[in-house]
Amino acid sequence: MNDDSSIRLAKRVAEMMPCSRAEAEQYIAGGWISVDGALVEEPGARVLDEQEVMIDPDATLGEIVPVTILLHKSAGYNAGVGVEGEAATMLLSAETLQEATHGKQRFLRRHLSKLTLCSPLDTKAAGLVVYTQDFRVARKLVDEGMRVEQEFIVEVSGDIREGGLALLNHGLTFNGKEIAPMKVSWQNETRLRFALKGVKPGQILHMCRMVNLTIVSMKRIRIGRVPMASLPAGQWRYLHEYEKF
Repeated sequence: MNDDSSIRLAKRVAEMMPCSRAEAEQYIAGGWISVDGALVEEPGARVLDEQEVMIDPDATLGEIVPVTILLHKSAGYNAGVGVEGEAATMLLSAETLQEATHGKQRFLRRHLSKLTLCSPLDTKAAGLVVYTQDFRVARKLVDEGMRVEQEFIVEVSGDIREGGLALLNHGLTFNGKEIAPMKVSWQNETRLRFALKGVKPGQILHMCRMVNLTIVSMKRIRIGRVPMASLPAGQWRYLHEYEKF
């Protein structure tokens, strides 16, 4: 808005509160201010005299804390492995936020910016993907990620080779290196459960091929101590304060 009769929204808010201009900008950035019924989060926004500015009655100057996002990625979206597929971040919007677990966290558009992908996942796979603005979560899942266990459910076809389940647990190599021991078990006649650390892109596919199995579908259902649980495909939620990886 470049109308000469407009003023900075922060100035209007400062007069309404009343408060300092800096505090007014904090209120705006915190998502507490709406103009003509629409939430405005840009401190530099401008308004006209006739526009209605409303201040949320619960407005506070509390710190805007970084968030961590748990996404149930659908198969076909790219989450950091290769170049195929539309970016999984395209699934992140106010409309795809799972309201049932929204809790006390208020959605702000700024929550979808400056995100670090902490848990790359093969494009053809579905399941839990973590994005964060919190350096502590990034350090845990990226810098220390080799020590964090992940759980996958893998639908397979074919007849497993003799002794194949034991080989999946320990005894196979990947890219010329021995794969560390892991926990692999049958969930039913066509579904395997993998619980492993330090998984690399393409590793589970390779392991299944080595025991004469073909992957039909793959889904990551847990990272560390955080399960995907009932989060629907294509939706996301915030990591709760009590949840730790």
